[in-house]
Amino acid sequence: MQCLDLLFENKVEAALDVFKAGGQEDSPFLLKARGICALLNAALGMEPELVEDAAKDLTLAEKSARKHMKLAKSTTSSHRFQPGIEWEVIRTDAIVFLGLTRALSESLKGYILCLSVSHTRHTKSKLFKTVYPNGLDAYVTARQSAPAASHNPSKTNLQHATTTPSIPVRLSGFLARWTGLGNLTKPKPVPRTIINPVSGSVEELILSSAALGYGLCNLVLYSLPATLRNLVGFLGYSHDRQLALKALEVSAAGTDLHAVIAGLVLIAYYGGLLLASGYQADEKHIIDQYTGIVGRVLQQHPRWSLWILNKAKIQRMTGDPKGAIITLQEGLQLKSLPQVDAWLALELAWTLFQCRQYEASAQAFTEVAKMKNWSHATYHFLAAGCYVCIGQLDKAQKMFNALPEAIDKRRRNMPIEVFIKKKLEFYKAKHTRRGGDPERFVESMKISPAEGGADMLLWNAHAHADKESALAHIEELTALTPPMDIQTEYVRSSSSVQQPWTLPDLDTSDEFAVRSFILGILHRTLGDYAGARKLLHDALKHYQNGDVNSWVGGVTHFELAVLDMKEGEQRSAAMSEGNPVGGEAVLEVWNHAIKSAKDALARARALCTRETDLSSRLGGRIMKLREEIDMKVRQLRD
Repeated sequence: MQCLDLLFENKVEAALDVFKAGGQEDSPFLLKARGICALLNAALGMEPELVEDAAKDLTLAEKSARKHMKLAKSTTSSHRFQPGIEWEVIRTDAIVFLGLTRALSESLKGYILCLSVSHTRHTKSKLFKTVYPNGLDAYVTARQSAPAASHNPSKTNLQHATTTPSIPVRLSGFLARWTGLGNLTKPKPVPRTIINPVSGSVEELILSSAALGYGLCNLVLYSLPATLRNLVGFLGYSHDRQLALKALEVSAAGTDLHAVIAGLVLIAYYGGLLLASGYQADEKHIIDQYTGIVGRVLQQHPRWSLWILNKAKIQRMTGDPKGAIITLQEGLQLKSLPQVDAWLALELAWTLFQCRQYEASAQAFTEVAKMKNWSHATYHFLAAGCYVCIGQLDKAQKMFNALPEAIDKRRRNMPIEVFIKKKLEFYKAKHTRRGGDPERFVESMKISPAEGGADMLLWNAHAHADKESALAHIEELTALTPPMDIQTEYVRSSSSVQQPWTLPDLDTSDEFAVRSFILGILHRTLGDYAGARKLLHDALKHYQNGDVNSWVGGVTHFELAVLDMKEGEQRSAAMSEGNPVGGEAVLEVWNHAIKSAKDALARARALCTRETDLSSRLGGRIMKLREEIDMKVRQLRD
């Protein structure tokens, strides 16, 4: 318990020292914990050197657990499962997380190495079916009230359990060794169903870990890039996203460390879905799950910074950005793990950007560059873009000038850095064409480069803007020259007036497309769906003649698909409110919306090529939205 208390206070190294002080350096528990901590640090800090440390510890954990598992099979079980299964749980945990270390690079080679541990999926499925032979329907999830664990199970508990699913008990001996699991004897009651609590920490470990591993394996397969997912499907690897999420929810309802990890996986998935998909078939369920898990952990461990970060994320994405800013600022005052503090600072920077607090956002992005090893150029580019927003052009120009050298120092440019270099060249060419000094190209930036693609593909800030910020941004963009000829609920007539002797603010199709695109997203955020559609189609019209912003076409079609689904939701709700109509009419509305959304997604997918800016980001968003549309189709059929 002391170890966990230290971990929940952000003191990872001190927590691991407690294990070492107990003379358990070769314990599979310690080795697995050390490996997971290294993996988490590597993922949060994007520090590849920590990945090998994680892989080393997890490999040793797997070997140690295998040795304990063999010894335990000849002993009497201290729980209601077959002897030694607790060590099998630890072993397969280590294998699963070892696979994740390979996938962390997000490269094709990394994914193949992850899948090369080919027995992981089959081992976890076998273990899951042993622990949960009748599925998960009877089990407590994070949304329900879990019964308290009983460390001294009474006869009453076992009598009540006869109405719940059972686990088959396996025979030992020659037949068991020959068949692998043995013959079935009379079933025993399954622990941790709604009326049958677990008996002790070992049963808690077995149940939480089996559900976590199974859910995590399925979710990893689901999250693979589409081409690789099709390949592994051909090789016999299948996944079930809904069952994966249910398994993780069951695991998260527990009380041990596996429950916390399952909760972390769930909120990472749900957070990504809320951020990237644009539309969710059951948004209320996702938000309830997210807030419930985060609230539950923070109630027990209020200083755990990783969960403070997730509390702020859900605040930002559910319309409380000011509350998110306060949460993040308080979290940074705790001086947590450097990797977590860096993510707190990054979330703060984007939230300030979303609220149009550009100077504070620029300072926050600059701090992030000091805290993270990943692409300093990206954070300085975003900070410079914020300075453009508030007219501090000297600061912005100085930061832009330093970017090419910073990018060239890297051995390999990341897609975002290629995008940055292309944007800088675009503005240099524009300023030169207009007769300006090439060293002052910042003066030709009328739409901040921080919101010319990077924000939509990385953080989706405009889709979560509050009304005040959205209206101010619309006013600012419509004041640019030349004036727009589109009227909406929030743009009655253009407020821009261009004097005959002046150059227009915007003079390329690329810029016109970006202006219309951002305005379209802001209108959709404010609920003016008709205006949003006009503006997004205008963005596509200008995109056809653009030269630089290759992301606009695919992302605009994606956002039109989101608009179709939101419009379908709005229309079906309006038809049912106060004046109920036949189900056929509502179904017709949805059929039209879904068909239109799928067509738009197909066009977005066709434009998501290797030559497209940040195409992998867009590909991930398309996959998530397609899954949500398919879920809506299933809901309508039920």
